[in-house]
Amino acid sequence: MYYIGAHVSAAGGVHNAVSHAIAIGANAFALFTKNQKQWKVPSLSEEDIALFKKAMQDAGFRAEQVLPHDGYLINLGNPDGQKRRISLDSFIHEMKRVEQLGLDRLNFHPGAHLNQVAPEESMKLVSEGIDEALNETEGVYAVIETTAGQGSALGRTFEEIAAIIELCSQRDRIGVCVDTCHIFAAGYDIATAEKFISVMDEFDRIIGFKTLMGMHLNDVKSAYGSKVDRHAPLGEGTLGLEPFKVIMNDSRFENIPLILETTDPERWNEEIALLRSYTSRT
Repeated sequence: MYYIGAHVSAAGGVHNAVSHAIAIGANAFALFTKNQKQWKVPSLSEEDIALFKKAMQDAGFRAEQVLPHDGYLINLGNPDGQKRRISLDSFIHEMKRVEQLGLDRLNFHPGAHLNQVAPEESMKLVSEGIDEALNETEGVYAVIETTAGQGSALGRTFEEIAAIIELCSQRDRIGVCVDTCHIFAAGYDIATAEKFISVMDEFDRIIGFKTLMGMHLNDVKSAYGSKVDRHAPLGEGTLGLEPFKVIMNDSRFENIPLILETTDPERWNEEIALLRSYTSRT
């Protein structure tokens, strides 16, 4: 089955994300479990946790249909020890929140070297941070997102992500999220069905489909290979619709959250319906 949704608001309580997903006809969703632009927030209360779990149960959602995203401030690759510690503590806190909610994965951007150290050194810091977070939690996968490579961001290439995973000691608890906007902007041409299939074959060879635990489905405002991360509604960007037609007819993309982060929430229900119209699979 295809799990299709969007990154919905959790304003007023994490349980509200479930009703927002239902309202757009989704059977998957992403959310921030805390304010994504602040370091410190109150811990989840027992009531927060109970309300979320009840909403999930009432809606028939399971953990594998949900792709939480960590906060934007976190940088596990920061070479400044004090600043990295703040990031890592926040990341561990978010992993624990996911665990408390009964979910099984946390999606995150790997980080950035900030032009202060070699990328390889920063990647080692990322892997060490992942290991520490996994040691502090149970049952939650750390899901590394592909990036556009904007600025000094790590994770632009499949090889970089594979290298980060290889440096980790708990590789069986690490997944990957492929963002269609990011990889196109990073220089992976996926604008036709044939090219998309070729790039996914490359992903399978370098990282492996067994690690794929989610996708972000976005068109692209920026140019191919620009390294500029700018999302667009489906069919209204430089990428176009062809890769999404392939995704919706390839069993390798079933049973993972397929999450819209397109720029007009008012159109999410239409985009979800569009994606479903492409598939002959149930």
